[in-house]
Amino acid sequence: MYKIGNIYFIAAIAVIGGALFGFDISSMSAIISTQPYLCQFNQLGHNEKGLCLGPTNDVQGGITAAMPGGSWLGALCSGFVSDTFGRKRSIQIGSLIWIIGSIIVCASVNIPMLVVGRIINGFSVGVCSAQVPVYISEIALPSKRGRLVGFQQWAITWGILIMFFICYGCSFIKGTAAFRVPWGLQAIPAALLFLGLVFLPESPRWLSKKDRWDEAKDVLTLVHGKGNPNSPWVHREMQEIREMVEFERANADVSYFELLKPNMINRTSIGVFTQIWSQLTGMNVMMYYITYVFTMAGLADGSENAVLLPSGIQFVINVVMTIPALFWMDRWGRRPTLLVGAFFMCLWLCVNAGLFAVYSRPARPGEFTSPAESMAITGAPAKAIIASTYLFVASFAPTWGPVSWTYPPELYPLRLRGKAVALCTSANWAFNFALAYFVPPAFANITWKTYAIFATFCAAMFIHVFFMFPETANKPLEEVEEIFDDTKPGSIKYIGTPAWKTRNTRNLTLKQEHNDTLSSEEKIGFEEHAHKETTGR
Repeated sequence: MYKIGNIYFIAAIAVIGGALFGFDISSMSAIISTQPYLCQFNQLGHNEKGLCLGPTNDVQGGITAAMPGGSWLGALCSGFVSDTFGRKRSIQIGSLIWIIGSIIVCASVNIPMLVVGRIINGFSVGVCSAQVPVYISEIALPSKRGRLVGFQQWAITWGILIMFFICYGCSFIKGTAAFRVPWGLQAIPAALLFLGLVFLPESPRWLSKKDRWDEAKDVLTLVHGKGNPNSPWVHREMQEIREMVEFERANADVSYFELLKPNMINRTSIGVFTQIWSQLTGMNVMMYYITYVFTMAGLADGSENAVLLPSGIQFVINVVMTIPALFWMDRWGRRPTLLVGAFFMCLWLCVNAGLFAVYSRPARPGEFTSPAESMAITGAPAKAIIASTYLFVASFAPTWGPVSWTYPPELYPLRLRGKAVALCTSANWAFNFALAYFVPPAFANITWKTYAIFATFCAAMFIHVFFMFPETANKPLEEVEEIFDDTKPGSIKYIGTPAWKTRNTRNLTLKQEHNDTLSSEEKIGFEEHAHKETTGR
């Protein structure tokens, strides 16, 4: 069957798996404040205006958290699925599961049915979100890897934006069709993902691991050699992959416990915390419950739909501000991007916490439909809350958003990569689950201090990144090994390069990729210089 070799087209199809996560975020955030949803799943009765109050805080938190709960399980299982059936096939399996979940969610007549459907959807997102970055990172050139894996985050932002405005349009429909239509439309992108993957090649590194060497070379020739099997770059890449596969086969079989061994525990903790910190920024909480925040800031204006359009602006910002990272993430490097993002997110969270603490008042009984909408703020401070929220999104979008998906697959050797990234992604979903459940009661009980908690997390992640996260941008995946594993002869202690001494080797990588005619002397000099730049020694 004909296969497409354009790396940008390959990434564009694969990252639809990320868009599925975005669809879920906005399909919930745009719907939880609408009357059709609140009446269909009503537990609290009606207020004095006759409006449905919907489910309780705990139940709404559970409904929202059902999806990340399923994603946690899906991410853990994805390592086994990916190593057994291949990176591409695992994503296709995830797309089929999403279609099943979307049908159940669309047809939901009560809360248990809705929760089951969201868990199934979540399992699909867990599989896709873990294996799409692995698939792209194993097929992309080092100089383009950050940009291409970053498409995952951009696809998430597009999914959020598209579904939000579908929900906004459907919010004017009377009856349960207001939420059933968007929940049903979610199945269409998954069907497109499944069909699109049919025409894409499998990961050459996974094929090599399965001794399908001819197919692996064909993929490299198609994607990197522009049809020339004698390309020096294809030859060099095949040689590096062969050496790594043979070395890894001399070791024990892979298990999750191997990620906890002394030579792996450092990078395991870094990968896991990359995903944990991305959740503890509070960004997805902003996405899930943004209508609560803007209602408290006075944007509801007596209409259940009035708050949706201003909330949608932050999703536009999310899409637009992710674009700079796609172009310049590999030039910036991973460390500086994460540090700058953590600093500014901490700043805007502190601003929101201070504004709510000083200028807000407790919500009056019956003023809002949800108990989570526990504060009211008006005038200039309310406008500052809205602006600060937009700036927070603008700080996350080009930094932690794309890098949190790009970074973990770069940390691990081939034979551990599938399970390692699955473990990292499962940590993301575990904390997503906890936070989705935590926020409604938190807004109801500790009000503005919720922002202070997330600001503290951002400060902590800044310190953690500075001291522990090494630079991996523009390094071949096999070369990243030297950063973590610099074992001295006769020593059993694994001595890695200090994170703050690692460097971005973009210029060297570009020269290696595009100058395939170096002399022997130039190659020796290049390799010595590249090693010095990579390790800081």
